[in-house]
Amino acid sequence: MNLFKPLLAGARPIDRMIAGLGAAIGISLTILVCSQLPLHAGDLPIIVAPLGASAVLIFAVPASPLAQPWSVVGGNILSSLIGVAAYQLIPDMMVAAGVAVGLAIILMSLLRSLHPPGGAAALTAVIGSQGIHDAGYAFAF
Repeated sequence: MNLFKPLLAGARPIDRMIAGLGAAIGISLTILVCSQLPLHAGDLPIIVAPLGASAVLIFAVPASPLAQPWSVVGGNILSSLIGVAAYQLIPDMMVAAGVAVGLAIILMSLLRSLHPPGGAAALTAVIGSQGIHDAGYAFAF
């Protein structure tokens, strides 16, 4: 079970290789699964960039509280929902972006699901493409 030990700053090269390979496989499988979903918007991305940041936490520092299942899933979904709400309720994109990230941090903290890529998910919901905006709250899932 040494494969699942946390990677520290002094990690061996093999540990870093395993983390990189795990992230590569994880992201590839996520794209494969998501590409099978019926996406109605032509420019709706199969996955979003914050998942790459989540992969870094999950595979490179798996023992971190920020990389635990509730933090990853809850943080990304809750933050995306907040971002969508901010986009829909606040007409000024600059204000909506700031409010989305700020509220995402507050909610993640209160719900013990703090996950830094969640901030990026909230921001993506505000500044993303028309396909993301058209998806509405479904974007979070």
